[in-house]
Amino acid sequence: MRLRLITVGRTDVPWVKEGLDLYTSRLGHYVRFSVTEIPELKNASALSEGQIREKEGELILKAAGGDAILLLDEHGKEYRSMEFARELEKRMAAGGRDIAFVVGGAYGFSPAVYARADGKISLSKMTFPHQMVRTVFAEQLYRAFTIIKGEPYHHE
Repeated sequence: MRLRLITVGRTDVPWVKEGLDLYTSRLGHYVRFSVTEIPELKNASALSEGQIREKEGELILKAAGGDAILLLDEHGKEYRSMEFARELEKRMAAGGRDIAFVVGGAYGFSPAVYARADGKISLSKMTFPHQMVRTVFAEQLYRAFTIIKGEPYHHE
């Protein structure tokens, strides 16, 4: 099984990129993991928020292909780290499609992306910058795998 993180926009904050690279490397010991960055829209200032969501949504769905889609969304289900590890383990044991976790753009997801999604995950009730979410989520994914493998990274 392959896991991907699909993001809208490129990472331009050096410490975010370094953190994401660190956890991407660590995740390679457990699973095939990659990051797909969808380029930001050109001439976005000429578009409404709804048009931006729609255009980004088309690109997200194209990038996800046939993968199961789990949105990182403020209205998603919140998990404790142990719960997230068990949910991930359950999804992976069921086999089937690869999983694409998706971080949307500044205006969220289009209705088409919500309709196609297989689930929504919230990292917190707080709002984080979209760039920072990449690193935070990659760390949580790494933490989940160490929990699944019984390794001493997570302390409960």
